[in-house]
Amino acid sequence: MPFLPFRSPAARLLWGAGLLVCAGIVCAQSSGAGRSDASPSAAAPTAAPGWPTKPVRLVVGFGGGSSPDFVARVLAAPMAKRLGQPVIVENHPGASGNIAADIVAKSTDRHTVGILINGNMTIAKILNPATSYDPQKDLVPLSIICTAPLVLTTTPEVSKADGRAFIDAARAAGTQWSYGTPGIGTIGHLGMELLKARTSMGAVHVPYQGNPQVINALIGGQLQLALLPPGLAQEQVKAGKLRAIGVTSARRSDLVPDYPTLQEAGLKDFELEIWTAAAAPASLPAPVVQRLAQVLAEVIRLPEVRQKLFQHGYEAAGISGETLMRRVKADTVALTEIIASQGIKLE
Repeated sequence: MPFLPFRSPAARLLWGAGLLVCAGIVCAQSSGAGRSDASPSAAAPTAAPGWPTKPVRLVVGFGGGSSPDFVARVLAAPMAKRLGQPVIVENHPGASGNIAADIVAKSTDRHTVGILINGNMTIAKILNPATSYDPQKDLVPLSIICTAPLVLTTTPEVSKADGRAFIDAARAAGTQWSYGTPGIGTIGHLGMELLKARTSMGAVHVPYQGNPQVINALIGGQLQLALLPPGLAQEQVKAGKLRAIGVTSARRSDLVPDYPTLQEAGLKDFELEIWTAAAAPASLPAPVVQRLAQVLAEVIRLPEVRQKLFQHGYEAAGISGETLMRRVKADTVALTEIIASQGIKLE
């Protein structure tokens, strides 16, 4: 019997509106060059007396060269200019980004911000009850920074087929094919498991430290397919090292307009989106939270920041912390259904 995702009304509403990424997952389809739902008061000066008093840390859960790392480094300089203190990017890879999220959740120095993916702020605790932080209790959302679809990717050596023919080939290969992700519970993992359920593919999951390592394994022949952010896939596709089968958005993405959608390959209602967000410890005083949210909103609106994000394969969002919290709660419902239906567990 085919897999029918998200039967609950709330989850269906989320799925119809658009998801991922990075990942975690949010069904919120991208709509043009950028979005911002910040209220007018969010842009007003906010009192945070005496803050910051030292450099601000942007903690990233993946290594250098990863998409969250790139996003953090794009934000760092303009944030520093507005805060009057250096903004330092710190990489703490491991556990699908949850090591970094735990560092943020437990931080008490009032100068730590996490640059996190979907899964870190949604299903971390559901996927692993032993996770030492609770995304909805221990983190305060600041903003969704940017969003993107994912690209179903293979190599020229694996298959020349496109769209439906490639999916048929992947189904026929069964467990002889493997797919790579930045880790269990990431958007690439949950998205691929959803794809497997919808197509009866049997590809075996192989987790890596980050997407750069996934790409190396694809090119090296250790993997046959992966769901990758367009910014990372596009460079290798242009070089002829990878092939793009299709994007996970409902419509062709402005980021990679020449790539067909997986819906064009016959996967109806298949939508997936990754997002990268900023979050702080829940213990952070409200005036500091407001100041950080204000600065992030200002930075994300900068044309040069939006351009850099777009060139790297992301559309700037600038979605407020309040809206992010609602999305986190809705995504948690949707992602829990994927985890339960596919029996996803930490290995």
